[in-house]
Amino acid sequence: MALSLEERQRYARQLSLPGVGAEGQEQLAAARVLVIGAGGLGSPVAMYLAAAGVGTLGIVDFDTVDRSNLHRQLLHGTTDVGRPKVESAVDALHEINPHVQVHAHRAQLTSANALSLLGDYDVVVDGSDNFPTRYLVNDACGLLGRTLVYGSVQRFEGQASVFGGDGPCYRCLFREPPPPGLVPSCAEAGVFGVMPGLIGLVQATETIKLIVGLGTSLRGRLMLWDVLTMRQRIIELRRDPQCPLCGTREITGLIDYDAFCGVTPPPPAGAASAGGIARVSPTELASWYGTGREFTVIDVREPWEYDLARLPGSTLVPLGQIAQAASSLPRDRDLVLLCHHGVRSLSAAQLLATRGFTRLFNVTGGIDRWSTTVDAAVPRY
Repeated sequence: MALSLEERQRYARQLSLPGVGAEGQEQLAAARVLVIGAGGLGSPVAMYLAAAGVGTLGIVDFDTVDRSNLHRQLLHGTTDVGRPKVESAVDALHEINPHVQVHAHRAQLTSANALSLLGDYDVVVDGSDNFPTRYLVNDACGLLGRTLVYGSVQRFEGQASVFGGDGPCYRCLFREPPPPGLVPSCAEAGVFGVMPGLIGLVQATETIKLIVGLGTSLRGRLMLWDVLTMRQRIIELRRDPQCPLCGTREITGLIDYDAFCGVTPPPPAGAASAGGIARVSPTELASWYGTGREFTVIDVREPWEYDLARLPGSTLVPLGQIAQAASSLPRDRDLVLLCHHGVRSLSAAQLLATRGFTRLFNVTGGIDRWSTTVDAAVPRY
């Protein structure tokens, strides 16, 4: 694939690099890379791969741009709020480099479509933010023989590696997912805005190195980065001979990854949850207001979250203070436990159940689902 004069001018500083040259640039132009997610990690990955001249970029994302995304997801601007992320990503990437073909896949990656989507690309870069997707992408890449460039971030820390080939896979590092709720989501824990940029740049760097054949990749190594101390560590990884994907090869197809990771679809309103705690949907809870029903909403999020959005008449009792506050909570009315997504509130309700509370309800989907199903004016964060 010969480079045009405009491309030679565009990539002049890259063409002059030892180990790249015209041949390496042509390899980039012929490469097909799929980026999972157009969020914090996917933004810098896609932007730098486009700028470097990767010929075909695929972007998989089903979400829309939210105002809370903007401090770290630089593919999107203020005027993109409400747009599908893949649409604003395509516009931004074409502005960076019109020579790059960008394929927008507005879909949720599932076991039903992963193999067909990933199979069209040479390298897969995982910019997802949840465990079901990470295991799904890892298994699909293993079955397809694709190299996976991995990254994840939380708060002030991040990590990156390269999985597949003759090296270990994600399951060699994390054989089993953590229990549901043990690791808070980005929305619950927060993320330092530049952290996805740093790790995303590492992922983009590793991808370019793999395509061109430069240097030594992170395959078989895990890079850990703490930006508060600016300390980096490299941990050597080994392929696990008992790994069900790349070791014993017991995994021959994709599974239900929500079930594997302990994530289940929203249950019907009023159904009992783990520990016998009743569930209430945001829509049903909204109908309770103004009916004379006696209930108290206990919000177990942190004060900064409560300041961003709250339900009418709710009482803030952070999860870490629930045990201490139990004696002061009313027992003569329904207690409705609320958090961001419904995980912390379920833990709080289960703790109160051990203290003898019986009229307990957990809000499924938390205030995040309230904001999308009841009151769009309540900000999502």
